[in-house]
Amino acid sequence: MNTSASLLALAGFAFVTSVTPGPNNLMLLASGTHFGWRRSLPHLLGISVGFGVMLILVGLGLGEVFNRVPALHGVLKWVSLAYLLYLAARVATAAPPTADAPGNGSRPMGLAAAALFQIINPKAWAMALTAATAYGELGVAALTAVFVAVNLPCCGSWVLLGEQLRRWLHRPRLLKAFNWTAAGLMLASVLPMLAS
Repeated sequence: MNTSASLLALAGFAFVTSVTPGPNNLMLLASGTHFGWRRSLPHLLGISVGFGVMLILVGLGLGEVFNRVPALHGVLKWVSLAYLLYLAARVATAAPPTADAPGNGSRPMGLAAAALFQIINPKAWAMALTAATAYGELGVAALTAVFVAVNLPCCGSWVLLGEQLRRWLHRPRLLKAFNWTAAGLMLASVLPMLAS
């Protein structure tokens, strides 16, 4: 396959894996619903920064560590599950947007926390390891540039969707149903990866 075709295939892979539901996108959906686009921007940028760094490290050989120490897979699965349960509980019990005032403990995830979350995000690991294996011949720089360029708008669309849903979720009962649904979907999105 020539370089142009490989780049196009990588962009397609990046699009499909970035736009589909997973922990990042479902948290961004909830953040957009509760905090809007502007306040969710650090969360969105943190995902792209963290995933970009992950891709660079995997491309430089970090993925080989998992091959040499298979027990790390199990540790990563259980740490991921525990943290995702915590995040799902926070999403499920999030306060209504109108109650988002200083002091109530409700705030969007920041850039650093979102970047660090990628370390225990099973979907991010699956994406990075697959991309590095399938498209590694393009080089780490090209792999990372294409993925981040595609990933950012794909993930951003989930924040915008959440912001649009905000108009419809002004009743506490509807917002509570949305929160519980988003939390359940967030957990469901990683169960197949945790089961493998």
